[in-house]
Amino acid sequence: MTELMTDPSVIERLREALLKAQYTVDGCLEALGPIAYSALSRSESVAASRAVRTNDSPVATLLKLFVLQESVDRSAAARALPLDDALAGGLLAEDRFDETVRALADIRPYGESDADWWLVSDLGSGLVTGHSSPMRPDYVLGVGGASTTLAQLTVREPVARALDVGTGCGVQALHLSRHADRIVATDVNHRALAFARLTAALSLDTDASRIDLRAGSLFEPVREERFDLVVSNPPFVISPESARGAGRFVYRDASLPGDELCRHFLEQVPGYLAEDGWCQILANWLHVEGVDWRERVAPWVRATGCDAWVVQREVQDPAEYAELWLRDSGDYGKPQYIELYQAYLDYFSAQRIEAVGFGWITLRAAGAELPAVRLEELTGPIEQPLGALVPDWFRRHAFVRETEDDELLASTPAPAPDLVLEQVARPSAGGWESVSTRLRQTTGVHRTGEIDPFGIALLGALDGQRTLGDVLDRVAEDHGLTPQALRSSALDAVRALIEEGFLAVG
Repeated sequence: MTELMTDPSVIERLREALLKAQYTVDGCLEALGPIAYSALSRSESVAASRAVRTNDSPVATLLKLFVLQESVDRSAAARALPLDDALAGGLLAEDRFDETVRALADIRPYGESDADWWLVSDLGSGLVTGHSSPMRPDYVLGVGGASTTLAQLTVREPVARALDVGTGCGVQALHLSRHADRIVATDVNHRALAFARLTAALSLDTDASRIDLRAGSLFEPVREERFDLVVSNPPFVISPESARGAGRFVYRDASLPGDELCRHFLEQVPGYLAEDGWCQILANWLHVEGVDWRERVAPWVRATGCDAWVVQREVQDPAEYAELWLRDSGDYGKPQYIELYQAYLDYFSAQRIEAVGFGWITLRAAGAELPAVRLEELTGPIEQPLGALVPDWFRRHAFVRETEDDELLASTPAPAPDLVLEQVARPSAGGWESVSTRLRQTTGVHRTGEIDPFGIALLGALDGQRTLGDVLDRVAEDHGLTPQALRSSALDAVRALIEEGFLAVG
């Protein structure tokens, strides 16, 4: 592929053309309609191709070129964008025989509610219609489910310095530009850095200078530096090739056996975090026969000395895992598919791997003598974006850790505003027999938990005005208990309710 355009004036002309054509998230939604637009998110292009088949507007032309990977008339392309610049800049190729052009790269509208961005990457490999191109080892991925998850999870508090490890096409760096003064984005893949550079220049214009792109593996390019926020969607995929230290695709396949890359990342990252700095990464970890996944991952996070919240969102058996990543690489239905599938199963069987977990790890360098560490499974619905709620989790655990019993009794907690009480009963001879009583959050991670009558009475009496001690004394009196006895037995339960987010303090 021709070297990607780097001249600022050329990039500015392209940017102006994309805006003029309304080649934005909103513009594409209007051109395609909601059904076809939604189908594209599932790599189904038939409905989208049908929607723009007879449409010769600039936005339809750009959709055909960059998203649907269709050839278009040279004249139509010239009406939609600076054609000579795009040809010279490695974005398009020309077929002089039939006067058509085709895309060599994917330029995809992206953004936030008040920002129009464009992600530049290699052409997508998963289009169902068959217009997909074969993937090269240094393939550069556009936005996907994992990168969207990380973007939604990331803490968006203002920071001075942020680091994006394994930036790929630059999607996380764009999000970081909204709340970080300076961003360093690294990647071992030089082609990825070229795409990320164009992504930043197209999307951020003159503000792109705040993103410092550097080549190298993991933390090699930032030795002796510290950051307030580190994010990474690393190449965590566990494959037979990664077991030999040579994955098929740089963007996704680990360069270390099994889940060693994630352990290695966590081993290094504390040395690059500023005081109170955050680290948020996506990860895969192995479920090895006879070992709970928490036992495997807990030593990794405890060794960091940071407060840590580890969430397992999904578990796939070896067959599901192989199918996912073989479809991702466009191998489904190809001659090599069965051989590659068998290699996954053989590898997992030899290593006694029963499943692979997917989730996220968030660290905070709080400097606590006894860091809070929690590993849990949350496979139910989660309200996104979760990034605004992540600091609350760490603040709650810090409050519980740092608050003595007397201070807790003097505090004025109240039930969280999103809390509901659910009771399940079944018919019995005397009327109704209670089966369970649970608390449930209606927002955020939708956490649930059993609660007993004393807990119900306590939550019902706490109003954010009266102290916890006073309310406990009242509940004790109502239930014929001595105040001191209830205070002694209830504080651990209250601390748990605060940690879980059922009780809000301050």
